[in-house]
Amino acid sequence: MKTALNIELPVQGGCVLLHACCAPCSGAIVECLMERGIRPVIFYSNSNIYPLEEYSHRLNECLRYARKWGVEIVEDVYDHSDWGSCAVGLENEPERGGRCLQCFKFRLLRAAQYASSHGFTVLTTTLASSRWKSLEQVNEAGYWACSQVSGVTWWPQNWRKGGLQERRNQILREEDFYNQQYCGCEFSLEKVAFREKSQ
Repeated sequence: MKTALNIELPVQGGCVLLHACCAPCSGAIVECLMERGIRPVIFYSNSNIYPLEEYSHRLNECLRYARKWGVEIVEDVYDHSDWGSCAVGLENEPERGGRCLQCFKFRLLRAAQYASSHGFTVLTTTLASSRWKSLEQVNEAGYWACSQVSGVTWWPQNWRKGGLQERRNQILREEDFYNQQYCGCEFSLEKVAFREKSQ
């Protein structure tokens, strides 16, 4: 099902590394790119996710969907304690607050470094598909990460437009994806648990 989204690579003929946070957010984006003749390599870099079982569950769903499309997926090193250093002092920040920006910077810098050292010229992320995320924060982190390396251009595509949000939800149901109820870190998990307890 081809969506109406018009996309234009920031680098003509660029080789795309797609940072992916989870399968539900990746589904419509991978489909959209492949339908337009753009074959990305998926980079799964999510040391923020807690606990490890949750990380593995989300990774396995991404692997399953990548296999369906014949798309390569690269798993980054999982190091939750290293990721934790970016959240120090920001533990009580709300969602879309300062902790989220630092989290995006941590993960997208890892992606930019991989892209730079493996010949990718374009970096984008599925984080930009989630309505729970701040697009401004995602793009700030993406531009910053790409400025720290050579030869990689940030692609600030809004993956919520052109019918992709609706297609995302369709694919989620069609593929019976595991659909997580919190962003990933223990701080977002605690907030969801507190909200549910208060209801």
